[in-house]
Amino acid sequence: MKKTAYLSFILCLLSFYASEAQVFSNDFLNIGYGARAQALSGAVSATARDVSASYWNPAGLSGQESPLSIAGMHAEWFAGIAKYDFIGISKTLNAEKESVGGISVVRFGIDNIPNTLNLVNADGSINYDNVYSFSAADYAVLLSYAQRLGKKGSPYSIGGNVKIINRNVGEFAQSWGFGLDIGLRYQKNNWMAGALLRDATGTFNAWSFNFTDAERATLQATGNLVPESSIETTRPTLILGGAYRWNFNQTYSLLTSVDAWINTDGQRNVLISSKTINIDPRVGLEFSYKNLVFLRGGVGKFQRQTDDIDVNKKTLSVLPTFGVGLKLGRFHIDYAQTDIGNSSALLYSNIFSLQLDFAKRKTAKPPVE
Repeated sequence: MKKTAYLSFILCLLSFYASEAQVFSNDFLNIGYGARAQALSGAVSATARDVSASYWNPAGLSGQESPLSIAGMHAEWFAGIAKYDFIGISKTLNAEKESVGGISVVRFGIDNIPNTLNLVNADGSINYDNVYSFSAADYAVLLSYAQRLGKKGSPYSIGGNVKIINRNVGEFAQSWGFGLDIGLRYQKNNWMAGALLRDATGTFNAWSFNFTDAERATLQATGNLVPESSIETTRPTLILGGAYRWNFNQTYSLLTSVDAWINTDGQRNVLISSKTINIDPRVGLEFSYKNLVFLRGGVGKFQRQTDDIDVNKKTLSVLPTFGVGLKLGRFHIDYAQTDIGNSSALLYSNIFSLQLDFAKRKTAKPPVE
């Protein structure tokens, strides 16, 4: 029974990748980096100004205060079955132009999946030596660049990503994809705004599949479709955000932020839903004590769910998030919990992320003669 379940899981994976539906193409890139952003429900397109901006809005890299930053994150879902890892680095290239470059690597994968396609020999006998494990993993490399727009002191910055994507299901399937993101950011005093056109030109993934004749025969004999090579397209998503920081005094401040994710790839179960345009709002709050200790919260993923008793009745559900942060000199540690009170179908996830900012080297003073 267990081996049959594994086989069904493999076939479901392959059917998903071969599907013509484009709504969830490269959806692993919608998870996002950083416990801070996760705690704010992703409402950070206007406020991200560190390594994490390479994902949320690359234009924010221009506001990076450290000449060099390194960050990483590890998270697990479904009791550790699925693992998400991120590592990124960003460096100031030209202080006068406030230009910053960065590179980030993302992996989302499920490892140690048993391949039971060849479990049964041609004579009907079972041979467990034919079972081996493989991984289904998605990788992305983001090459980022940002700089100030206009003369020194301008509130505008622009940035972009070149994305290289590789997705594979063991030796059975593999795809390569390429895409572009373009972002803008504005900051004047305590007001901030951001705009990101993700997959601006459409991100294309070319899939190829590799099965032996025996594996094809097994798939056909079990009533499964043998997938063929195909092109998968990720349509553009527009993200608009705004934020304002309330400085009560030199000790306490409150950052309020709102983002709207606007999709055009088909009808989704979001707050504003239609066949042409779908809008998914997100709200975040960050309370700061001396810019050293942070308390964060947010709400997002507004969805309408069918009532368990009355199928004709729908209720609005939201996904609350919570987190804390600590800044110890150049070292940042952040924590987020993404499903408080088990308010969604997924189990809650504990997410930690770390960041190290390198200080600018001090220029030695010339000796006094």
